[in-house]
Amino acid sequence: MFSQRIFQVGFKRALQDEIDRKGVSIRELADRAGVPAATLYKITSGERDPRFSTVQAIVNALQPSDNDFVAVIAAKFLLDDIEASRIDVGAKRVMVRGYPAYTMEECIVSAVKAEKEGALGIVCAPILASIIERVVDIPVAIMKPQAETIIDALRTLDRRLEM
Repeated sequence: MFSQRIFQVGFKRALQDEIDRKGVSIRELADRAGVPAATLYKITSGERDPRFSTVQAIVNALQPSDNDFVAVIAAKFLLDDIEASRIDVGAKRVMVRGYPAYTMEECIVSAVKAEKEGALGIVCAPILASIIERVVDIPVAIMKPQAETIIDALRTLDRRLEM
């Protein structure tokens, strides 16, 4: 966690590591944090020590607590019922944010985007999980289809085969 690493390795190094890990540019971070890009360049180069208010803004931008969310990568029609809902994850209440995807490439892009945007974790189909786990540094959970879901799909297929 970024805020804890600050005290372990120092602000400058923790900031640079987090920028690299999340794949954000200094300019993107400046926009998110509401801090001038020039200030961030000076901090990351070691020319300047940040003020406390600057540290707070950067930590909140890289590690938002009010906007905690879990990403769900799936087809759009599956996301309609769950998107923007809140769920309890441990002691936290988090938002569910859907990332619609229809191809393997879109799923990978969505996973990277979700991580960049600060997702606590990703939920996706079993066929994607092993690939996404290699691409992101956040936890990935698998959506396991229920037997009834599979049976419903078989019934649908049966009706289509009768035509």
